[in-house]
Amino acid sequence: MKILLITQYFWPENFKINDLANHIADKGHNVVVLTGIPNYPRGKYFKGYGIFNKRYEKVNNINILRSIVIPRGSGSKFILLLNYLSFVLFASIKIISLIKHNYDLIIVNSLSPITVALPAILLKKINKIPICIWVQDLWPESVTATINLPNFINSIIQRVLNPLVKFIYKECDKILVTSKGFISSITNKSIDSNKITYFPQWAEEIFKPINSPRYLLNGIPKNSFKIMFAGNIGEAQDFPSILEAAKALKFNNNIQWVILGSGRNTKWVKDKVIEYGLENCFHLLGSYPLEKMPEYYASADAMLLSLKDEYIFSITIPAKLQSYLACGKPILGMIRGETADIINKSNVGFTCLPGDSQGLAENIKKMSNLPHKHIKQLSQNSLECYYKNFDREVLFKKAEKILTGMVNKKKFQYK
Repeated sequence: MKILLITQYFWPENFKINDLANHIADKGHNVVVLTGIPNYPRGKYFKGYGIFNKRYEKVNNINILRSIVIPRGSGSKFILLLNYLSFVLFASIKIISLIKHNYDLIIVNSLSPITVALPAILLKKINKIPICIWVQDLWPESVTATINLPNFINSIIQRVLNPLVKFIYKECDKILVTSKGFISSITNKSIDSNKITYFPQWAEEIFKPINSPRYLLNGIPKNSFKIMFAGNIGEAQDFPSILEAAKALKFNNNIQWVILGSGRNTKWVKDKVIEYGLENCFHLLGSYPLEKMPEYYASADAMLLSLKDEYIFSITIPAKLQSYLACGKPILGMIRGETADIINKSNVGFTCLPGDSQGLAENIKKMSNLPHKHIKQLSQNSLECYYKNFDREVLFKKAEKILTGMVNKKKFQYK
């Protein structure tokens, strides 16, 4: 197969689509990637990259074409909008030069925004190439959930974006979704359910249980019960409720909170830690390279997963769930919906409703008092859940079968 992959984010940025592209290329297929100049998450071009540098690369037998994109900068709403629009504009211009290449299939990696599919639709219209879109962020729901705007403005945004989203879905021949909860939102836009297939994310290969000889959490008692959060410190993660739970437990010297990551709310969290007097139990360690995460996870007793009480989050499976499970870690969830169902049905930890800081505090006390053999069983359950539902090799085989079927159907339609 000769495949064009369109994604705003690609290597050296860390996203799941890198794994899938490498797998397809390793199977002997010709993969060309149209992506942006790498700038995520730092907000500026990676060293060595730019408008005049490394616009073409070949990595692991994958040809990478880089479209101009305005860097994300500090992540302000206006700059992010320019970042999104610039990719669509310049990728669409770049598409014109790819018309002559006769691709068998276009894959679109759809994080935010879904407009990344527009260059693919342009090429499809010209060359009659089927499109497979992998939807990892549901639009327009995720837009209104992650920005604090009055309800009437959110309603306007929905009315403006819904026709565009519906158009994109109709033009795609196959829609892969990372959460079963996405399906009803898409079919409600008059999209045939037969076009939609559940295709969840997996954890990177580096995520696995390890017995690290080093203890990386300097200054945090090794024999304490350590709750670890890894990821973005933003609006969606509901740090106000996390901090309220920490405040309720601050006189329990055995319980320590470890936060790995950064985000636009980091300063606010630091200020609240001081205001609440949590300096001795709530530790913001900053961001570390992805490859270091399994070793940090090894020092944690439980991993924390929290999201605000928004409809979109109830039907989303956060990617960090898979990495937590793959490392065999018990999970404390302050979340509802599909992710909570996975945690509870697989018996990998405890959950409470979003925003329920008291419930989270009670679950932490409950888990911290469990006998070691029960904690060990939760860990084993996590691993079993991962390999049953999110094993990368099984998912790669499923993806190849789907893509091959689309190409064969195209050849039948247009022979």
